[in-house]
Amino acid sequence: MKILVTGAAGFIGFHLALRLAAEGHSVVALDNLNDYYAVALKQARLERLGQLPFVRLDIADLAALEALFARERFTHVMHLAAQAGVRYSVSHPHQYGHSNLTGFLNLLDVCQRHAVEHLLYASSSSVYGRQQRLPFRESDPVDTPASLYAATKRANEMMAYSYADLHRLPATGLRFFTVYGPWGRPDMAPCLFAARLLRGDPIAVFNHGRMARDFTYIDDIVESLVRLLPRAPASDTGAPHALYNVGRGDPVALLDFIDTLESALDARAPRDFQPMQPGDIERTWADTTRLREATGHVPQVSLESGIERFAAWYREQRPLMQQVMAG
Repeated sequence: MKILVTGAAGFIGFHLALRLAAEGHSVVALDNLNDYYAVALKQARLERLGQLPFVRLDIADLAALEALFARERFTHVMHLAAQAGVRYSVSHPHQYGHSNLTGFLNLLDVCQRHAVEHLLYASSSSVYGRQQRLPFRESDPVDTPASLYAATKRANEMMAYSYADLHRLPATGLRFFTVYGPWGRPDMAPCLFAARLLRGDPIAVFNHGRMARDFTYIDDIVESLVRLLPRAPASDTGAPHALYNVGRGDPVALLDFIDTLESALDARAPRDFQPMQPGDIERTWADTTRLREATGHVPQVSLESGIERFAAWYREQRPLMQQVMAG
């Protein structure tokens, strides 16, 4: 396979590109290196990709994207590039239209015109909104997004379905639940909490601690993606489009997550309990039945083990992360 990994300087894309290259695939890494968070962290990830071909490109630039596909002739695309962040979408909505809508439309179009065998693209557990029925199932209605970010991800699913139906482009949507691990995003809870714990600063805990997330370790996420890559949806029974919850299937109370991280870092900090933030939801929980049936993979990394690995990495990379978090 010749695989394009978009968002390869990001958290999941970096780990996935490393794994695919290690398995001997021909991989091209793509990222626009935007400044949503400190570019120093993205550059540090890219350094660890070694000699892997890297293209700096904004997927909203259709002409540049078309030229790349014409030159490289990809067989598979792992599309992980997007403007991320639920809370950021409240204050910066137009960036989500640029990357998540215009950029995604461009990617769909070049994939179908260049006969890509399988497009896998990042969706999000955020599409479930404030749905009360748990666990979340792919068959649940998802028409009440709680944030613009979630709305763009649901729009991606519908856009991909239309291309699958009209153009027979095999496409698989990946509804990621809360992913954590080494080289994670600095705007997400594990890095934010670790930084404050090691400084002894209070930890902001939203919704007064009444939160739970389906925390999933990065290695389990990557294993699922690698197994899905050769499994393009069939077109003999309708549009070749599939959706999967990609998570652990075992929600963890936010306060328990903090306790586990404190133990791993051997550090303590007071809690600063605050109201729910705009766009947030109280609880996520993935029904992973469909994913297990398709891949045979059951998540292997426990919360305790995953947090230990994350904490060891954070200690090792603390100078870099202090620079990143300060930026």
